[in-house]
Amino acid sequence: MTAELAAGPLSGVRVVELAGIGPGPFAAMMLADLGADVVRVDRVTDVDASAFGTPHPDLLNRGRRSIGVDLKSTAGREVVLSLVEDVDALIEGFRPGVTERLGLGPADCHRVNPRLVYGRMTGWGQDGPNAGYAGHDIDYLALTGTLHGIGRAGQRPVPPMNLLGDFGGGGMMLALGVVSALYAVRGGAAGQVIDAAIVDGVAVLSTQIHALRQLGMWHDPRGVNLLDGGAPFYDTYECADGRHLAVGALEPRFYDELVRRTGFPVPPDEMADRTDPANWPALRAAWSRLFRTRTRDEWTALLTDSDACVAPVLDWREAPEHPHLAARQTFLVRDGVVQPAPAPRFSGTPTSVRRPPPWPGEHTDEVLAEAGYGQDRVTELRTAGAVG
Repeated sequence: MTAELAAGPLSGVRVVELAGIGPGPFAAMMLADLGADVVRVDRVTDVDASAFGTPHPDLLNRGRRSIGVDLKSTAGREVVLSLVEDVDALIEGFRPGVTERLGLGPADCHRVNPRLVYGRMTGWGQDGPNAGYAGHDIDYLALTGTLHGIGRAGQRPVPPMNLLGDFGGGGMMLALGVVSALYAVRGGAAGQVIDAAIVDGVAVLSTQIHALRQLGMWHDPRGVNLLDGGAPFYDTYECADGRHLAVGALEPRFYDELVRRTGFPVPPDEMADRTDPANWPALRAAWSRLFRTRTRDEWTALLTDSDACVAPVLDWREAPEHPHLAARQTFLVRDGVVQPAPAPRFSGTPTSVRRPPPWPGEHTDEVLAEAGYGQDRVTELRTAGAVG
């Protein structure tokens, strides 16, 4: 391996990913960003050799190699099991029971590799009344109570894209589970199965809200609380140019700084006690009137270098160009494509995007050669449609 390919705290860890969409690939991306050698097993029917050599546009697949395999064929199943023999982890995101029917379930894989960490990504989990049914991010948020709390007071709940469920409660939890199980294996434990369900992950992410409810500091109606847009000092405001500011001046000293720098309130508005929720509607109206007197960037210039806790609401194009994110290299350019850089950061084992996203089957010959397959056998498998 080259020095570049060896970088990252997970250098030396080998992972097989059975191709899916959304949270499973995100978990595999995280492991690859951290240095793991991840081989993605794509459908043989998706292989198009004419595209090889150019980056695939799906950034979630970055950092790994791809082979094309027909998982429903006996020879294709044997190819995957031969890879599993010599790796540390496998990730799959099918409905419960699918890999078992393919002959690639946990028991099948543990027979050839007892130390394997077998990561399973689903929405509902491997068991329970909903386990066998389809669902999406919005459904998992709904069932955990999380979606109920997102939205304006008196209005319907608003889905926060699919970042909270698929990627926070799903893919990130799966990546954490795989790394934790690998740590246990390195300590002498046997391989095991990771049941990463989005409903479980989202529920864990909402622990603070449950705590605040127990403390009497959170009310069940949405949009009336300190952190859900209910408070006028933790909200977004439209500016003179139609763009927006995000205001998060929670603590009194930060709110005082915001008041001082903006000159709030502008007559005839009056300064009201912000600790009394009864005053929040009037305060919000007053802040709204003030923020509409200047453009977003004018307010940003006034408030950025301070503890007023105000930030411009940037769009997808603007975000990578912000001076702070640029200074930290929060985004990077790989093969001409702007994309988020790996996170978190490590002082001794730096991470990197080591490979662009592959096209399905782009590395079939290379990966099978590493697994001990001769070229004649690869040709036989390709002729039979087992690999591509």
